[in-house]
Amino acid sequence: MSDKRDYYEVLGVSKKASDSEIKKAFRSLARKYHPDKNQGDEEAEALFKEVQEAYAILSNEEQRRQYDTFGHNRPEGNPFGSGFQGVNINFEDLFSGGGFDSVFSQIFGGGNSRRRQKRGNDLLMRHRISFESMFNGSEEESDIESLVECLECSGTGAKSKEGVSICSTCDGHGRITQTQRIGPFLQESVTDCPNCGGTGRVVTDPCSSCSGDGRIKKERTIRFSIPPGISHGTRMRMQGQGEPTPGNSGPPGHLYIEISVEDHEWFERSDSDLLMAFPVGYHDLLRGKKFEIPHLDGSPLVIEIPAGSKPGDTIDIRGRGIPNNRGRGRGNVTVLLKLYVPEDLSKNILSSLQDLTKSIDISNHEIEDSIRKEARNRRRGV
Repeated sequence: MSDKRDYYEVLGVSKKASDSEIKKAFRSLARKYHPDKNQGDEEAEALFKEVQEAYAILSNEEQRRQYDTFGHNRPEGNPFGSGFQGVNINFEDLFSGGGFDSVFSQIFGGGNSRRRQKRGNDLLMRHRISFESMFNGSEEESDIESLVECLECSGTGAKSKEGVSICSTCDGHGRITQTQRIGPFLQESVTDCPNCGGTGRVVTDPCSSCSGDGRIKKERTIRFSIPPGISHGTRMRMQGQGEPTPGNSGPPGHLYIEISVEDHEWFERSDSDLLMAFPVGYHDLLRGKKFEIPHLDGSPLVIEIPAGSKPGDTIDIRGRGIPNNRGRGRGNVTVLLKLYVPEDLSKNILSSLQDLTKSIDISNHEIEDSIRKEARNRRRGV
């Protein structure tokens, strides 16, 4: 008896499941266990192969009929035996629905040479914004040089409509098929046509501006919006703004914009929070004081220092941090109090400080008591 799991059990469907139900179950499980999503997870990789094998059998009418009759122990044996290694399925295909069915149909000789359109090349552009633009969001623009559609021929690559003909090698499919027998099965391999490069067309009267390619290199201006709270290193995708394909044979690629954020003169970022060091005088720490400083949102940031504060204490100002780009609300502002020490002091100030020191100086005995008190507070978690 075979030690393989029942294929219907693997996909989580009943034996009466329709083709669409089987396909839906496979797509869901394949996305869940795909190696691109579970890198280094051997268990997920094994489940992904098991799901592929089950779908390869149940999505093929003849193979499913034999499996329903004989199970894994069919007279001619399981076509995959015990060493099925899976097939290469692009993770994007599981969302777009393009192409993964034909991969399995080729295993049983059901492939076809229908051309699958290729996208143009994707582009990556790096763009730097100010800290203020990160905080509030902004409208940006940047210039980029890339291949664009040739306006002279509208991207066809030919001087006129008569200047393009169907490729005779692939009959316009853009793909050629080679069939190879492996045991009792026919396996088909489908590749781009070498004569037309997969476009299914040949330019016989090329455009003089683009030399028949349908594209020319040109600088263009890209305009885009920055959402408030965007993170440093984020890549935004502008669909269809990449390079076109030669001769408009497929959809254009995408443009990715990688955002970098400039430093601020006093704020630092921690997720949705803002951190800042705030230097204050010794008397301000002793007596307490309220300060107002400009803030990124246009309203003053009020910092109230309690009397008796110490250098190193922090003050949290809630709801004045960075807008949360994953939901509602804003983070906080954390203010770290630092003692301000002037670099240059006049003789009069130094003399006054000396007199003041005599009245507030701490003795060795008081230092020892203070150290013991701090140690007790730490042990109590104060």
